[in-house]
Amino acid sequence: MQHFVMQEEGYYDELPNDVNVRQFSDGPSVVKAFASGDVDVAMFGISPTMVLTDRGVNANVLVPNSRNGFRVMATEAFASSYANDGADAFAAFREQNGRQVRFGVPPDGSVPDVITRYWIQEDLGLGDLGSVVEKVQIPPARAPQAIQSGDIDATMIQEPFATVIANESGFEEAAWSGDIFPGHPVTVMFVSDRVSSGTARSLVTQHIRATEFARNQPQAAADDAAAVIGSGVSSDLARRAIDSQASDFLSDPNEVTDQAATMAEFVSEVGNTDSVVSPSRLFDTSIYESVAEGSTTTR
Repeated sequence: MQHFVMQEEGYYDELPNDVNVRQFSDGPSVVKAFASGDVDVAMFGISPTMVLTDRGVNANVLVPNSRNGFRVMATEAFASSYANDGADAFAAFREQNGRQVRFGVPPDGSVPDVITRYWIQEDLGLGDLGSVVEKVQIPPARAPQAIQSGDIDATMIQEPFATVIANESGFEEAAWSGDIFPGHPVTVMFVSDRVSSGTARSLVTQHIRATEFARNQPQAAADDAAAVIGSGVSSDLARRAIDSQASDFLSDPNEVTDQAATMAEFVSEVGNTDSVVSPSRLFDTSIYESVAEGSTTTR
């Protein structure tokens, strides 16, 4: 969301450098581009930042973009069963259908995969993810089509795709990740050490400005999001997605560092990193703190 606002409201023009925006269709492509030096700043899921940090890439998360950002969208039958029976809904589904719940998530170690594993293993205490659901690997943009066609029964999905699914008859929210793992980060701004301290400070300043814009002017932010996303995402749909509890925008990295430490354990568990990437390796909170302190002093 901060990128949508920064691009459409001209905030990038305030930076001391020209900005060349590149869009990627999937996380692995961004990781490859960042690792090769083709990208200096990335706004993407926090999991890829852990992978890159583990590989020795010199970069840090300066600010988060969002937290608590997933909704478990499912068929009405499963959502109703989960609402009534909680963790027992998975076993009940297997007994009634002769198979496990087909659950759509992106690749192992991605943010929605991590939150799904935390939900099944830690929150519900049901054991290993693969013993509870049949995992179907699917990009977020394809999840609405997949659930409508019956290829999956449920998915851990971000906005605005969750709202797209909710618009269709026969589907509803079964759970919200803010209840599953309160305060967990989703996307962040990852900045290479190649970026000068002055430019990094300016980026953080404009990011904070964009976060405040999204909070205070949600309709204008929805218009900005729709303009950038396209692909059938109207301003009305974007506004409804922004109004969702799964749209929680922020800029203060200190609010998500503890949760990031827990997530790093799951990213390592599935083999995406060789070590558990600690918050002290991943985050540089000093720039945000400096900008925020200066902003408070100015006021």
